[in-house]
Amino acid sequence: MNTWARRYAGMSWLLAALLASPAHAEQAAQDGLDVSGSARIRYEAVGNQFRPGLERNTDAVLLQATLAAEYRAGPVRIGAELDDSRVYFAGPGSSISTSEVNTLEPVQAYLALDLGRALGKGSQASLKAGRFTLDLGSRRLVARNNFRNTTNAFTGIEGDWRGADGSRFTAFYTLPVQRLPADKPAILNNTVEWDRQNFDLDFWGGFYARPVAHGTTFEAYLYGLDERDAPGTATRDRTLYTPGARLVRKPAAGQWDYEFEGAYQFGHASTTTAATAPRVEVSAYTLHAEVGRTFAGGWKPHLSLEYDRASGDGPGTGYGRFDALYGARRGDFGPTSLFGPYGRSNISAPGVRLEVTPSNRLDAFVHYSPAWLADKTDSFASTAVRDPSGASGSFAGHEIEARARYALVPKLLRIEAGAAVLLEGRFLRDAPNANGFGDPVYGYMELSAQF
Repeated sequence: MNTWARRYAGMSWLLAALLASPAHAEQAAQDGLDVSGSARIRYEAVGNQFRPGLERNTDAVLLQATLAAEYRAGPVRIGAELDDSRVYFAGPGSSISTSEVNTLEPVQAYLALDLGRALGKGSQASLKAGRFTLDLGSRRLVARNNFRNTTNAFTGIEGDWRGADGSRFTAFYTLPVQRLPADKPAILNNTVEWDRQNFDLDFWGGFYARPVAHGTTFEAYLYGLDERDAPGTATRDRTLYTPGARLVRKPAAGQWDYEFEGAYQFGHASTTTAATAPRVEVSAYTLHAEVGRTFAGGWKPHLSLEYDRASGDGPGTGYGRFDALYGARRGDFGPTSLFGPYGRSNISAPGVRLEVTPSNRLDAFVHYSPAWLADKTDSFASTAVRDPSGASGSFAGHEIEARARYALVPKLLRIEAGAAVLLEGRFLRDAPNANGFGDPVYGYMELSAQF
């Protein structure tokens, strides 16, 4: 029996032992089978590609279908989810990767045990073992992806506790699932190959949230990532620790809302993937600040001012580029997939966002954000555009985005459309490996259903 099989067997015995305890005999929900699913088709097009070395103009049709089921028998739950994510009409010169394609993959397959009030009066606790998704806090560092065509999944064990006062604590130890196939021809062919995980990459952590005064919630977390070379795979042998905190007040009519989050990252990493590469100290950070207000009116307009910053890797003996781990960036930085130039690495970006909700079926927003490099010698955000000399300056450009969504059938069928443009600044025009195509533009339209 291999190492993972032995550990998984141990988890199963732990769950069985807890199940046998009389303290866990409460039944929190009705027994039986729950089935849900979704389907989405999206057309995307990008012009004046910003990623070095790719075709100037590309488009694609992205399909995603999910089917999830969970069977409950008393405190025991058995769950599974199948995800089928495909892309059609994209060529080898596109940016299509495992972020868009993961065909017929079981992204969840778990055994869970609800412990009821075993850990305190009015509380709810649970244990889960197997493969599952994670969605924590702001989702900036750990998320189940929504806009992206594929999602992050993890194999391991998770414990979750929720207190009577709204507090929450989640702890987990997992092996991140590595999406396959990884070669471009197989990805473009939507080849079916089951994903895998191994003990050469593990991700663990703890997340705590607690309501405080005036509708504000405080969150604190610590995440750890350990990476080692695997047979046939060279890595940078990273050991990263990421503590962080967040203070958030959600939008409400006639009130100010705010969000402040910061995380620091430290540890060690090799300078390259070569076996003889020296290991250096990591020191990186990310910040997010946002203040907004919902105004009176039938459209419920919400205006917010935002600022995001994440460190880059400058000259010196250490490594300073922030790693966003398994987070999502759609909410702060605009559409990803074929687009997505902004990201949580080497960026300094203020922004302003206006959201409106004309009806229960229609909502829309427009967002403007100029961006600079936090370090002008490192590659900018998620573009892979770089000038090691720093001679191209630090201003990347202006991103303008708009999106609208309309529920054709409430809670069942929705149509969505969006567009974005990146008006290039000096850096994206003059950097040595910039494509020189001009201002990147992007648009998409999608139809989604859920049941």
